[in-house]
Amino acid sequence: MTEGLAGLTELMSAEGELFDPDHEAKRAARRARRRRGWIVVVLVLALLLAAGGGYVAWALTVPTAAPTVVSQTPAVPVTAPAVIALPAEGASALHVSGGQEYLGDAGIRFASGTEEARPIASISKLITAMVILDAYPLGVGDPGPEITFSKADHDLYDEYYLRGATIAAMPTGSTMSLHDALATILIPSASNYAEAVSTWAFGSQGAYLDATAAWLEKNGLTGTTIVEPTGNSPRNTSTPTDLIALGTLAAADPVIAEIAATPSLTLPGPGTMSSTNDLLGTNGVTGLKTGNLGEGSYSLLYTASIDAGPAGSLSLTGVVLGGSSRASVDRDVVALIDSIRAGFHDVPLATAGQDVGSYSTPWGSTARIVVGEDASIFTWSDTPITVSMQTTTPVEYRDGEVVGLITWTAGPHTATATIELEGGIDPPTEWWRLTHPEELGAGEAAADFG
Repeated sequence: MTEGLAGLTELMSAEGELFDPDHEAKRAARRARRRRGWIVVVLVLALLLAAGGGYVAWALTVPTAAPTVVSQTPAVPVTAPAVIALPAEGASALHVSGGQEYLGDAGIRFASGTEEARPIASISKLITAMVILDAYPLGVGDPGPEITFSKADHDLYDEYYLRGATIAAMPTGSTMSLHDALATILIPSASNYAEAVSTWAFGSQGAYLDATAAWLEKNGLTGTTIVEPTGNSPRNTSTPTDLIALGTLAAADPVIAEIAATPSLTLPGPGTMSSTNDLLGTNGVTGLKTGNLGEGSYSLLYTASIDAGPAGSLSLTGVVLGGSSRASVDRDVVALIDSIRAGFHDVPLATAGQDVGSYSTPWGSTARIVVGEDASIFTWSDTPITVSMQTTTPVEYRDGEVVGLITWTAGPHTATATIELEGGIDPPTEWWRLTHPEELGAGEAAADFG
């Protein structure tokens, strides 16, 4: 019965439509609305698909922000001052010249002990020789005038022998050139020759002392007192400062410098003579004169030339007064010269692989900035070292790419080392690009990793 009623309802509805004059118009309107709806859906879908494809293309191709860099200039090495091994006993002074770029035109001076005048013993003979040469100048290779020794001169041999002084044979009537006589004064330190030749040069010891006083004043050696030509008197005194000046004058005189550098000499009359300066030829020592009046009064006025590597050759003029023994003075001088040489040294600055910064990216790729090579610089003592670092923006952000230069300066020298990337920067993945739009397209600072 229900099915019958449903059929009747449909029939009545159909009959109603058949008798509805707007039936076809309504059907046409419904079809038009359905078409417009589909068109809208299609357009929306087309727009969505177009927009999605454009974003993907943009996200996958737009440059990313440049990696962030953090860097720091390496710390400047601070070196300790050179430890100069000045003698602990007596008094000493040392002047070092040469290597002007390191030490300055005036050189440097070191000293220990006091500046008071002390006995200089046979260093006096160096003054005697220079005063005689001032009156009788000689050139290199010039023997000078000939001296004939009298019996009075010969008697000086016995006189100084009894005093325990150093002597050399001087036969009555023997002759010797002035050059060789000066060599006998300086090399074996013969006291009898010092008095005999100074008397020959000036006529008397009084005239010699007057000439010596004038010579000392002329050369500004106001802290020096000479009362006789040999140094056997403890009243022959001088200061470390005066003796450095004396050593400089002596080294500048080619005749004195040549004699003082001679380790041994054989002459008719005195025979074979050896220098009292045991350091000649050792550790660069080139002269000058020893002196002693017994224990606690050993002295040495010396010159030396040492090789300081890139600094070149250095000239040393030094003096030690009042040493306990000849051996202790020699040890002190050797140690002092060694310490000057050691004051010139290479200072390590950086090592290959040393960190100086890093690059990092929002997507987690990082690279270290490292020193590309070992670096050191040659300098004197604690000369200040300055450093600067220049960096450049990497082109490819690849491992080993050079991204700057470090420059160190100390005195006349500079040293450089490249800085490089260790580990390259990898580009972001496609997924990271699609999911991090806010990190993309950073304008002028952007970097394209392909």
